[in-house]
Amino acid sequence: MDLDLTGRGTHVTERHREVAARKLGRLERMEPKITRIQIEVISEKNPRQGGILRVEAVATTPRKSFRARADASEVEAALDQIAEKLERQIRDHHTKRRTRLLTGAHRVKSAQAAPRPSVDDDEE
Repeated sequence: MDLDLTGRGTHVTERHREVAARKLGRLERMEPKITRIQIEVISEKNPRQGGILRVEAVATTPRKSFRARADASEVEAALDQIAEKLERQIRDHHTKRRTRLLTGAHRVKSAQAAPRPSVDDDEE
């Protein structure tokens, strides 16, 4: 899994990279097909916002992308929120796929359930 951490209007430290790798490492255990996580830390310049940081993340798999966004005064708090949102999305995606698989399973007729013609009827 590649972790791409960039900052717009703010400096991204090595500590931020370590925290992001630790907190978002759980996602790789939930979905081993994640190839890349892009995180962007954006400093809000609006004084009414109070100097908060907006953190946006995109977790990419071969067929689906999961996106999350969080606002917080510290990067670590925003990463916590993002990790929870991405975990929920991945969990819901797995549940949806599992439900589709199981609903289609009852439509398949087994060979044992079909009535077999008896051998005695054919000989007479």
